[in-house]
Amino acid sequence: MLMNVCPNSLRRNIVPFVDLKAQYQTIRDEVRTAIDNVLESTQFVLGDAVERFEREFATYLGVKHVIGVGSGLDALRFALEASGVGPGDEVIIPANTFIATALAVSTVGAKPVLVDCREDTYEIDFELIEPALTARTKVIMPVHLYGQSVDMTAIMEIARSYHLDVIEDAAQAHGTRFLTKSCGTFGRAGCFSFYPGKNLGAYGDGGAVVTDDNDFAERVRRLRNYGQKSKYIHVEKGINSRLDTIQAAVLSVKLRHLDRWNASRSAHAALYSDTLQTYGVSAPAIDPRSTHTFHLYVVCSPQRDELQKHLRDLGVQTGIHYPIPIHLQEAYRELDYEKGTFPVTERLAGQILSLPMFPELCGEQIELVVKAVCEFAASTKRLRSPRGDF
Repeated sequence: MLMNVCPNSLRRNIVPFVDLKAQYQTIRDEVRTAIDNVLESTQFVLGDAVERFEREFATYLGVKHVIGVGSGLDALRFALEASGVGPGDEVIIPANTFIATALAVSTVGAKPVLVDCREDTYEIDFELIEPALTARTKVIMPVHLYGQSVDMTAIMEIARSYHLDVIEDAAQAHGTRFLTKSCGTFGRAGCFSFYPGKNLGAYGDGGAVVTDDNDFAERVRRLRNYGQKSKYIHVEKGINSRLDTIQAAVLSVKLRHLDRWNASRSAHAALYSDTLQTYGVSAPAIDPRSTHTFHLYVVCSPQRDELQKHLRDLGVQTGIHYPIPIHLQEAYRELDYEKGTFPVTERLAGQILSLPMFPELCGEQIELVVKAVCEFAASTKRLRSPRGDF
């Protein structure tokens, strides 16, 4: 596979964590044409561009309905509301996730019930879900983390056994598949974020709820648009959270490139893994039933902060996802989870590090990153991966 031409930033010995400008430069003419078409149409709220993207994304995923909304958080919120979740209810979520997963539950007045993650993939440990269920549990909300699917066979089996809805948080899994289906299409609904850094990202905030349930889809459409059944006919209390028309136009352009970009991410991850393994560094664990679109490429080190500084000093930018677990955030003090309640999640919070990952990475950039990581590993011999010591 031909590698990308390295940008001028490499001449300054800089490898960005994400490079949105590099991606924009490859689709600039398409994007500008799409935005100009919206401006000429003067359909600035909803309209043809939003409906077009919703149809295209529905076809891509293989679902009946896509409802564009203002953000990934609102997508989760609306999906919970449409499932009838409210005060007094409980929703199972992973402890190792971005806080938006929990905030969506809180926003509808329900209680997020956290479950620790697996040692290998860092995703929700399905073996710990049943002990966390109570008579108030209404929904299981798994998160497809880093671009890899949760074990949806296990999740759906638990949900069927206890008559629970499943709402998938697929904010990091655009284009990821588990067995023969796209992430976001297993449960009653799936929720996506189009934050700019996502594999399918807009040029601002945006999100979507996807479902095969006609009534569910209709309710989400009402909730995003003031609770309107038709103009000035308000049948419930909704809010204003509609996918911006210009963002929808941008997403239609980018959707055409998504599979190619995901393939590039996978190729970059393979190059990372193959080269790191040459130096005795284990690659991220991958469930063979899931594709992996590598929204993030993660390594783990007991000396994470020192590793991050080492890379930063060499011009390599990195990210931490996520440094403070939800249950240790001040905002969720009322959950009364003590430190040590979720040991795997807490350990990872102090050890996990995301390496540069975006489709336009070039071979020289990857080589620079790998060399820097391996230098640190050799000097400390204390680096870890999702599968253990090396």
